[in-house]
Amino acid sequence: MAADTLDLDALRAKYREERDKRLEVKDRGKYIYLEGELAERYDSDPWAPTDGARDPVSRELEVVVVGGGFAGMLAAGNLRKHGVPADQLCIVDRGSDFGGTWYWNRYPGLSCDTESFCYLPLLEETGYVPKQKYAMGPEIFEHSQRVGHHFGLYDKALFQTRVTGAEWDEDRARWIVTTDRGDELRTRYLFLCGGGTNRPKLPGIPGIADFKGHSFHTMRWDYGYTGGGPEGNLTGLADKRVGLIGTGCTAIQAVGPLGASAKELYVFQRTPSAVATRDNRPTDTDWFRRLEPGWQLARMENFLNIVNGTPQQVDLVDDGWTWNFETLKRLEQADTQGLSPEDFLERADFAHMEKLRARVEATVARPEAAEALKPWYGAACKRPTFHDGYLDTFNRPNVRLVDTNGRGVERITERGAIANGREYELDCIIFATGFDTLSGIAKNWGFYPKGVGGETLTERWARDFTTLHGLQISGFPNMFLIGSFQGVLSATLTYSYAVQTEQCARIVGYCRDRGIDRVEAKWDAEQAWKAVLAAKRPDVYAYFEACTPGYINLEGGGGVVWQDFFGGSAVEYRRIVNAWFENELEKDLDLRRSGGAA
Repeated sequence: MAADTLDLDALRAKYREERDKRLEVKDRGKYIYLEGELAERYDSDPWAPTDGARDPVSRELEVVVVGGGFAGMLAAGNLRKHGVPADQLCIVDRGSDFGGTWYWNRYPGLSCDTESFCYLPLLEETGYVPKQKYAMGPEIFEHSQRVGHHFGLYDKALFQTRVTGAEWDEDRARWIVTTDRGDELRTRYLFLCGGGTNRPKLPGIPGIADFKGHSFHTMRWDYGYTGGGPEGNLTGLADKRVGLIGTGCTAIQAVGPLGASAKELYVFQRTPSAVATRDNRPTDTDWFRRLEPGWQLARMENFLNIVNGTPQQVDLVDDGWTWNFETLKRLEQADTQGLSPEDFLERADFAHMEKLRARVEATVARPEAAEALKPWYGAACKRPTFHDGYLDTFNRPNVRLVDTNGRGVERITERGAIANGREYELDCIIFATGFDTLSGIAKNWGFYPKGVGGETLTERWARDFTTLHGLQISGFPNMFLIGSFQGVLSATLTYSYAVQTEQCARIVGYCRDRGIDRVEAKWDAEQAWKAVLAAKRPDVYAYFEACTPGYINLEGGGGVVWQDFFGGSAVEYRRIVNAWFENELEKDLDLRRSGGAA
């Protein structure tokens, strides 16, 4: 529908109506933090080949990296490039292999919705050619293992191990790291590279523990029950009534295999996702071989610039993500139409979402289901999704959408789930309710780092919530945070991780070359970065306040989930930290050699 034919007042009213439905629900954003019995049931490791029993280790190390996902592996790989020997570098992870998110998530249909040539890191370095434009989960997990072998990270890694404490010893200029296996690791540098996407979350639905059937979370998929594998063919569900709770990014991918296998599938929806075309296809290997050195960074930055509204001469990725943001490239049209940029963008947002709603209507045969699957909110209110089979699945005779009109499932019973006042009897309930991103990184790490004088990171941030570039904190020498607050987020997280870990590894390399034992951000430098964050913070509160509640707007509670991150583009962040390293490092860091000499 053309933007100039839209009934703007009617659309605004409809969006408010849908938002208000969710705002009226009691405990609308309530989730259960997994601990005790619930953790045993929903957060255990189904992929570990053994219990991981081993003797405790005691090591003197140069670097301990907490987290074995792409952030941790990129940190380790960049540290190797800057001179840290493999035998002086230890990655600790609670999983039994590298992969992080891609270790834990193995549900059927799993894939990355960002182009593989941009998302998979170190393609040039490892010489790997992705099989498709969008890589499936098993391929991404295999690439994690490839990176681990490439940098020799397996020999010293401690898997199936949780860090339980990390305390700075000022006299020895070392971090003393302890684990649940009785290990003590005495390390010069500590890298914290995980915790945000490794724990499932359960919705705060009463009665979850009462269900007598089988249940699990998509992050801990039970193939022993469902049969099949990541490619589908879930033969164990042929005689089962399955309830899937959640319709976010995970459900978009898992619904197809479930609908093709289950006797009956009930998809419980609180708010529909916006689902755009994906159009996956095999890699053209001839094209890939013709790429010039440096192609991956150029491709990543071309993609991120388009997504952030920076005009580019050519769209190298040319997919649903860049099409979503094509209007930003044409913002200059606002003047020609006599509109303010705000009015122009609002109309473009409405027009884009109208196309997605029209796609639902054209695909889903049942009128009631089609109407319920239409997303009535702004394009940026929820993470966009891309799939070519999700909507079609609701045309199967064995698949039913249970739309709760924003209220969610009311209760779990011994026999099933109650929604809209009706009990649905189920043999299996699968929770597609995402991972815990809001409990705080320290809680998800499972420990609270203690810096100078024994002050915990939580206490430090309660007193003064500052960092330098989101990477270093005064009072916590030789400690680096990757992917944390006041850093940078991007549509391609691996780009952010690569930029941040390269910066931190350069600092470590700088210190190693000069015999520096202790490096700490100065408080004045943190205040300067705080001012940069304030200047770069986008004025988006009105937009997100109008959104239906979700994790992005803190379940409608005010604020935006990324309000404490750098508000410019990831490419701009890279330029800033690179320039800082060249020109301001010695001014902004407290650098000391053995004996306390500056």
